Amino acid sequence: MKRLKLNTLSAVWGIIECVIFAVSWFAVIGASFSDAFDKTHENGSTASFFYVVGWLSVVLFIACAIQSHRHGISLVGPVLGIIGSALFGFSIALAFPAIVVLIVGIVFLFLQHPTKKYQATKSSITK
Repeated sequence: MKRLKLNTLSAVWGIIECVIFAVSWFAVIGASFSDAFDKTHENGSTASFFYVVGWLSVVLFIACAIQSHRHGISLVGPVLGIIGSALFGFSIALAFPAIVVLIVGIVFLFLQHPTKKYQATKSSITK
């Protein structure tokens, strides 16, 4: 079984994404206070940045899932990455569950286990 660089890069991006999601609470709350006291409109652009990161990550994890499927690698990591990024993409309030799901997905992305179908065909060929 071939280890995919895309899976490894997606896992590294997932770690960076978790940090960005953790920072998002403080950035959005800070922008909210700034909007309240300074009568500005920074909160919309601040939140938009974090939403764009979340949805771009969904696209990255979808590409990772497609490549993993083609090479017989388990889809657990990419699917959890899609779910975690989409959770955050729907609402910044879901940042904590998104971080938890992403961390589990990152572990599976780094492991890159073959699918059971791949293992069955490989063992039948060697016999």
